[in-house]
Amino acid sequence: MSLDSLWQPITVGRMDLPHRLAMAPMTRSRANADGTPGALAAEYYGQRASLGLIISEGTQPSDDGQGYLNTPGIYTDAHVAGWRETADAIHAGGGYLFIQLMHVGRMSHPDNTPHHRQPVAPSAIAPGVDMFTAAGMQPAPEPRALATEEIADVIAEFVHAAKSAVEAGADGVEIHAANGYLGHQFLAPNANVRDDQYGGSVENRSRFIVEVTKAVAEAIGADRTGIRISPGMPLGGLDEGSVEEVREQYLHLVGELAKLDLVYLHLHHGGDDVLLEKIRRAWPNTLLVLRYGRTREQIADEINAGLADIAPLGQFALANPDVVERLKTGAPFNEADPATFYGGDATGYTDYPTLAEADDEAAA
Repeated sequence: MSLDSLWQPITVGRMDLPHRLAMAPMTRSRANADGTPGALAAEYYGQRASLGLIISEGTQPSDDGQGYLNTPGIYTDAHVAGWRETADAIHAGGGYLFIQLMHVGRMSHPDNTPHHRQPVAPSAIAPGVDMFTAAGMQPAPEPRALATEEIADVIAEFVHAAKSAVEAGADGVEIHAANGYLGHQFLAPNANVRDDQYGGSVENRSRFIVEVTKAVAEAIGADRTGIRISPGMPLGGLDEGSVEEVREQYLHLVGELAKLDLVYLHLHHGGDDVLLEKIRRAWPNTLLVLRYGRTREQIADEINAGLADIAPLGQFALANPDVVERLKTGAPFNEADPATFYGGDATGYTDYPTLAEADDEAAA
């Protein structure tokens, strides 16, 4: 199908975007040990500013929220100062920055967090997966179940992080309620066996995400607040039940989120096209859809079909800082190197060549 629809401008909240592409959030594990993003992060994101809407890698809102080594935070003064450099670099290139707020819940290990404490989660159920640590791969331990009265504190952490993101110059935040992390864990019956108002029914399992999102939107503005979901994705040991149960859960959740007038919903689409169509009808504002395994030729498919407004790019953007130009001109893509995805230095991070750089190298 044609890619022509990608080049139509769109206004999303306070952002005037020149096209229908965005940069998807991708963990890169290159922050300083204290969670502060450094100069390399500013260079990396600034290189990709032509994508318009830049959604950052998952960024922890608290010590408890960290799961992996060298991921960034957004809850200390140092974090704010580090992210301000990245925001400035993106803005200088004409782009906008949304910082993704990612509390990993049980997808963590004490060796990877500043306080070295047991992870927290909806229920004391281990994910059954291994976690990379400085000592090598280790099983993610059984988490501690959050007490009912503690949930308000976690919500407050998200609010503080969102305010800190705006202080750092970000244009908004994306609440990560997907991919096996804390918000997603509250939705999954095999990870949430609570008997209070946050567990049991579809309504109760949705409550944590709705309360976090409402509090953040009230604190920084609904037009600065997006959210990501991944219906039915079996990540982090989660099992959300049958297709029918997943649809019931997410149509309720999306209906509640729609009442908040958020700037966008970001759907990490796992393949249930019936659910995608239902979500499209239920969601009144901008919808971002990222589909696994999409080829270059398929990037605009959901937009052409009226099922999405924006198509975020993951590995294509990682390996091609000028991916917008390459798509417009039909130029070949650089291949992404999985060996350099997580951790390390500039190699596989800021050294992927643009077309102009490749031409200069060839001429030399």
